[in-house]
Amino acid sequence: MSGGVESGLSEEMINLTRGPSGLGFNIVGGTDQPYLPNDSGIYVSRIKENGAAAVDGRVQEGDKILAINGRDLKDLQHQEAVDLFRNAGDDVSLKVQHRLQPQNGPVVYRGDGEPGGIPLAAILVPGLALAVAAVWLFLRYRQRM
Repeated sequence: MSGGVESGLSEEMINLTRGPSGLGFNIVGGTDQPYLPNDSGIYVSRIKENGAAAVDGRVQEGDKILAINGRDLKDLQHQEAVDLFRNAGDDVSLKVQHRLQPQNGPVVYRGDGEPGGIPLAAILVPGLALAVAAVWLFLRYRQRM
């Protein structure tokens, strides 16, 4: 990755080629509809399955798009940003700011509206297995009485 690392953030230049579904992601934000409080930046809200961004793999939901084809995205209304993306051509250069996640630590808030954490299935599956084992042991013990 290129760019400096500052308070859990990194910047990267990413080149994408527009595909049948465009660049393959949706954006939110802008001066008229900020995605985060006190931040009018443009953020990736959703990666489209099999789109250019998903195939490339570097753009992630919650990433902040700082520039497109060298054009800074600061202080733009949402529709202005959408228009820049739509009119950017087939080969697009993005300057992207990623939030770094700590290694061997808890998942951090990525700014995508959902806090990180342990997936529910990681708790429910072992819990269910323990419950089934306990019922099985209880029934076997009860048969011997």
